[in-house]
Amino acid sequence: MPAEAPATSRIVAPDSDEIERAAEAALRPRTLNEFIGQPAVRAQLSVVLDAARGRGEPADHVLLAGPPGLGKTTLAMIIASEMGSSLRLTSGPAIQHAGDLASILSALQPGDVLFIDEIHRLARTAQEMLYLAMEDFRVDIIVGKGPGATSIPLTLPRFTVVGATTRSGMLPAPLRDRFGYTAHLEFYSPEDLHAVVTRSASLLGKQIQRQAATEIAGRSRGTPRIANRLLRRVTDYAQVAGETDVSQASAHAALELFEVDRLGLDRLDRAVLEIMCRNYGGGPVGLSTLAQTVGEEAETIETVAEPYLVRHGFIIRTSRGRVATQKAWQHIGLRPPETDALLGV
Repeated sequence: MPAEAPATSRIVAPDSDEIERAAEAALRPRTLNEFIGQPAVRAQLSVVLDAARGRGEPADHVLLAGPPGLGKTTLAMIIASEMGSSLRLTSGPAIQHAGDLASILSALQPGDVLFIDEIHRLARTAQEMLYLAMEDFRVDIIVGKGPGATSIPLTLPRFTVVGATTRSGMLPAPLRDRFGYTAHLEFYSPEDLHAVVTRSASLLGKQIQRQAATEIAGRSRGTPRIANRLLRRVTDYAQVAGETDVSQASAHAALELFEVDRLGLDRLDRAVLEIMCRNYGGGPVGLSTLAQTVGEEAETIETVAEPYLVRHGFIIRTSRGRVATQKAWQHIGLRPPETDALLGV
């Protein structure tokens, strides 16, 4: 008989997204005192949580609204930690039916914090079940189908829902009204981002010069998640270059290498501006046409690049399409046309 082939082990490389998420989680603050920025939200949330602890009850339901990357998930984790509760995580897209939500709610323990990311994307039937659960702490389980179906009420322990949304206007009013406290997160100032970068570098065991932290903060688009991601790339560059401390020179060189310019625009942002100005004379140009020319999905252009470009005055959204401003032309080194052309007239 032929000899058996030796057993081999299969090594699976970790997914790059998993590595990024793990690195991100390691930098998250654990308490409100550690959380940098959003001073009004921190002060208000502190009162809500202190009062709940004083009563010996779960905190009121909390809605966290704001752009991606500002700390909504982190705040949900802090709420659970401050209340000494377990955190259950899910998302709106993951709950497609009321039965999905019912199974999650029925597994909750007294005082648990249920975090629902992208809560505006909950299915309508799940939204209606959530109204009742948040207000009366019960759900009605439907058993059977047709005329023989019966409704069985299920009492739930008191718990706290923390919802996160980037589009609070898409939340139906009945759901929005069930939240006892709504926090609106704002983009971070350069000073707060400098503090975020300095703290994160310390957690990563890296020494960073003040000017280097300023360089990273200035290119982070007002967003801590981006600041932490850029910091990791800069520290990678400094490590490869054999630097003990992260200097301003290495930070500048790393950010240029990874195509993040002095205003925080990346490759996609500049591609959008280049296409609008060079191919379409500054616009107006429709979203689908722009996406096809750039080679990205329309949703990527609309949700990733456009908000920053609009907020900082690089493009204007009009009824006829997107129009590049004088600032956009100047940023990519081109001479802008006459004012009337910029307005799409």
